[in-house]
Amino acid sequence: MIDIPSEIRIKSTLRAGSVYYFAEESFTTDEPHYFILISRHSDSDTIILLVCSSSQIAKVKNRRRHLPPETLVEIDPSQYSAFTKNSIIDCNQVFEKSIDEIIQKLEQSVLKMKTEMDISLVEKLRKAVLESPLIEQRIKNLVK
Repeated sequence: MIDIPSEIRIKSTLRAGSVYYFAEESFTTDEPHYFILISRHSDSDTIILLVCSSSQIAKVKNRRRHLPPETLVEIDPSQYSAFTKNSIIDCNQVFEKSIDEIIQKLEQSVLKMKTEMDISLVEKLRKAVLESPLIEQRIKNLVK
């Protein structure tokens, strides 16, 4: 089997709908989460924008109860097969990651590349980000 370098594996598949499974350093848990790439990507970009899924739907809804409900997107395994449980994506928080950071995580075997998410779901996530009062305009401009 040919061993494809991490940089090529990431850069050749980098597009809206790419899904990565890793533990986020800023979270209080070491459990990995699914992160979905929502930014419109070009080869000159060095930063990507991701949103995170959680299977703790009630907890997320409670935490975000004061925000517009359309900023929370529920997805079940029939819509995205890599999810084993019903999940919710909180589009009130967008993670900015450098492409180099994603490559490094793959090289360190702390990131798994998952099945690409259908663009129709990505569009729902983008719309939810645009609805969020917490997301900066510069971020919204990158997902329009």
